[in-house]
Amino acid sequence: MRSKVVGLYSGVVMMIALTLGVQATYGAPQMKNDSSSQTVTGCLQKGSESYAGYFIVDAQGKHWELYANSNVSLAEEVGKTVTVTGGPANRTEEQEKKSKPSEKKEAGKGAHADLQVSAVKAVSDTCSK
Repeated sequence: MRSKVVGLYSGVVMMIALTLGVQATYGAPQMKNDSSSQTVTGCLQKGSESYAGYFIVDAQGKHWELYANSNVSLAEEVGKTVTVTGGPANRTEEQEKKSKPSEKKEAGKGAHADLQVSAVKAVSDTCSK
């Protein structure tokens, strides 16, 4: 009986040591740190694209075309200064090609980027110019 207990105990100790060895070699599991996440603040405006519909121009003059996740409502925030958070937009080459004329019209000669919005927060009820 004693040999069974010692054997079981040895097995448990071995499993713990193996687990710690793997964590030391490969690192302990951690929460995903998505370095592609962006936070942008600016005046939310209605765009000319029917399928995107909204954009922000940030403090540096960069034009951000916004594509909201299904759980995010941008319509009620138009005309307000907002902070949006998100990542790269899930756009096909065909969608990008179709939206180029609208983006050029809205962005002018400034920089442009697309953002898939996962969160929006109103900073001010108005936009400063």
